[in-house]
Amino acid sequence: MDPRPREECGIFGIHRHPESARLTYFGLYALQHRGQESAGIAVVRDENIKCHKGMGLVPEVFDDRILESLSCDCSAIGHVRYSTTGGSVLTNAQPFAVNHRGKSYGVAHNGNLVNAHTLKQELEEEGSIFQTSMDSEVFLHLFVKSLQHGFEQALINAVSRIQGAYSFVVLTSRGEVVGIKDPSGFRPLCLGELHGHYVLASESCALDLLEARFVRELEPGEIVIINDAGVRSIFPHLETRRTFCIFEYIYFARPDSTIYGKNVYLTRKEHGRRLAREAPVDADLVMPFPDSGNYAALGYSEASGLPFDLGMIRNHYVGRTFIQPTQDMRDFGVRMKLNPVKELLAGKDIIIIEDSIIRGTTARTRVKALRELGVKRVHMRISCPPHIYPCHYGIDFSTKGELIAARKTVAELEEFLGLDSLHYLSLEGLLAATGVDSPENNFCKACFDGCYPVSFDQDISKNCMETRSSV
Repeated sequence: MDPRPREECGIFGIHRHPESARLTYFGLYALQHRGQESAGIAVVRDENIKCHKGMGLVPEVFDDRILESLSCDCSAIGHVRYSTTGGSVLTNAQPFAVNHRGKSYGVAHNGNLVNAHTLKQELEEEGSIFQTSMDSEVFLHLFVKSLQHGFEQALINAVSRIQGAYSFVVLTSRGEVVGIKDPSGFRPLCLGELHGHYVLASESCALDLLEARFVRELEPGEIVIINDAGVRSIFPHLETRRTFCIFEYIYFARPDSTIYGKNVYLTRKEHGRRLAREAPVDADLVMPFPDSGNYAALGYSEASGLPFDLGMIRNHYVGRTFIQPTQDMRDFGVRMKLNPVKELLAGKDIIIIEDSIIRGTTARTRVKALRELGVKRVHMRISCPPHIYPCHYGIDFSTKGELIAARKTVAELEEFLGLDSLHYLSLEGLLAATGVDSPENNFCKACFDGCYPVSFDQDISKNCMETRSSV
């Protein structure tokens, strides 16, 4: 099985709109690709936070009756989830809300707190009682413990203790909506405006669906507080190195989103163009494994002059199987997901474009099926470098043993997958494709080079420690 890489969540918030619950529903619908395990919406009603959440897709969790029950002329936040920290159970669905001294607070979180285990032990020793196994709950405990110093200082104190890759939206029973981004800026979070009401969303595609105006992306380390007075920003952190997650460009973000100032669709096409220049090969056609390889395949076709074709057809009534939490569910989805066009492919030399190879077993099965159809030669081009190091910042390949490129050379992978040739996009080509100034200093690429920009609760290599201390 070769489930796609998985990232934790999508988050959304809107301040004091008369249709806040329904707009949050549509915002989450646009962010469904970021997590299909659970969904939830929290709203403010009578100075209390009311939540509805459940396991499954957004339209499975919410219907008109439920949305009507959440209807209010106030603020709301929402969440779609894939669990990387905390189990796949309803208790861990978000938003997560607490009551403290007569006031309510809710939080929705995207990312991973790398020091959550240490902080949770400390908090429990001081008497805190945890209701979930999510690292997100650690933030709320830290926040409420500092509320005697005031709301803003409590936010500052909480974020000063946590480390890792995170974006939060926070809801208060007074109707305030808060957006928080980690000081390295790993996870995307943007600000929009809809008829005078401010919106926060993981990706700009959610704003597009609502016809909200894109205002800007939040800066690394920024806390945005939205209340009746408008929008105000505070920056509690000292300036740090920016390390945006480059995998947003490769896979996670929707192609119609703007991430870190660049359109994702056009960036993925540029990955394909660079692949064509780095690894040309003669063939009858270029094809993706839909849908993840589509855009790089278009770029490869344009740069190489070879025709683009859809040699495999996706069943769009099957969900994104990689986000399903159990192996049996993922296996079933993969068997249903793609079907080759036999008459197009038989006797052809083909180039398959993929965005990544994580565990390799699904790619191997698909290549075998193509060979059995009578495909003559199969070349594969991958629009990113080999994944050889685990991610500790919220992508669910957390051990090196899961990553096939960490165990096999390219030649060994060619044999294992049944390919005539295999080529990965170089790290230099990947970074150049972003079009960002000094990309080597603006992206986290630890899954490719092993140099982790933020320490975590494990030993890391001396080389990466030296790299971190020099920035």
